[in-house]
Amino acid sequence: MLNKFRLLTPGPTPLPERVRLVLARDMIHHRKSEFKEIMGQVQQSLQTLFGTSGTVLPLSCSGTGAMTAAVYNLFAPGQKVLVIDGGKFSQRWSEIALSRGLEVETIPVPWGQAVRPEAVEAALKADPSIAGVLIQLSETSTGVLHPVEAVARITRESQALLVVDGISAVGLSPCPMDAWGVDCLLTGSQKGLMLPPGLALLALSGRAWACAEKQTPGCFYFNLVKERENVLKGQTCFTSPVGLILGLKESLDMLLENGLEPVYAKQWALTMLTRAGLSAMGLELFAKKDFAWGITSVLLPDGVDGTKVLRLAQEKHGVCMAGGQDHYKGRMARIGHMGWVDWADVAAGLYALNDSLRAVGGYSGSRDYLEQGMAAYRAALEGRPGAPLPQVYS
Repeated sequence: MLNKFRLLTPGPTPLPERVRLVLARDMIHHRKSEFKEIMGQVQQSLQTLFGTSGTVLPLSCSGTGAMTAAVYNLFAPGQKVLVIDGGKFSQRWSEIALSRGLEVETIPVPWGQAVRPEAVEAALKADPSIAGVLIQLSETSTGVLHPVEAVARITRESQALLVVDGISAVGLSPCPMDAWGVDCLLTGSQKGLMLPPGLALLALSGRAWACAEKQTPGCFYFNLVKERENVLKGQTCFTSPVGLILGLKESLDMLLENGLEPVYAKQWALTMLTRAGLSAMGLELFAKKDFAWGITSVLLPDGVDGTKVLRLAQEKHGVCMAGGQDHYKGRMARIGHMGWVDWADVAAGLYALNDSLRAVGGYSGSRDYLEQGMAAYRAALEGRPGAPLPQVYS
């Protein structure tokens, strides 16, 4: 049976036709006036997306490159940083910091839970030498949304810079950088921005720029001060990812043409659809309280081979979803509902997961999970009394 292929992973995500057509256009030169004009337009849109009056830097790399650039430009070897360790990608913060020669202190958080802001406050009071707090807004490996706004209220009263990985959150749930007091916000192209992988975006606060201007960058390629100088001229330091910048302009036009609120409302409703549908199937949601708006993680029944389930979902139904990582490999499914994804895609994903679970045996869930999911979706979109309200932080 021929099925439409649906990509419901937490990145890469589907590409809108408008973006694909732009990516197919003829190449232009990155040092000429046409490209400089486009860069200027992109910069204005990025400032709106990030909620900042500062410069947003496009970097030719993955999101991990932007994480590396942040650490290597904001902190000097020997300084101490505090890492919120609650998943696979928070561990990456520690690995990058150690490679820079930083001293790393962690706040361990059980996978599936968000950090308590008071734990961050206590750590900063106990050690005022901490120069930075490194945190995920959305932890992609678990589907947890950390309380970044609440943490920012704490860090801006200290010397510590708040560095936020928004790779699976920017363009999906609110994080107005200036209003919240975030010092560094970064993201990647392949999730909420509806682009292929290969482009990262990073913005700094005024006090973060003051630190960067005093530092000797840890590597030649990632020099944020020089990148800012070039971006203000409509350029990048090195060869620009021209196609991705052109695609970025189109994706930003799509995201901003009616403002960000409808984007966030859609993402919240898709989250409610996914969570209600999975719960109706009798499955256990992994992030029970503080959950991301672009990805939902769910535990699979004991004894079920999660790798086989996801393979069946793709081979039989054309739906590609992600599994768990590290000690949750084979035990979890991660359903991406971000970017160019709508309710029909999510409904197809729920059906594919349900049918594949039944095929491997040992599972018999609710038959009306799609009806319950769609009811939650409609209630969220309509803002009905009693419907769960969007929560950005606890």
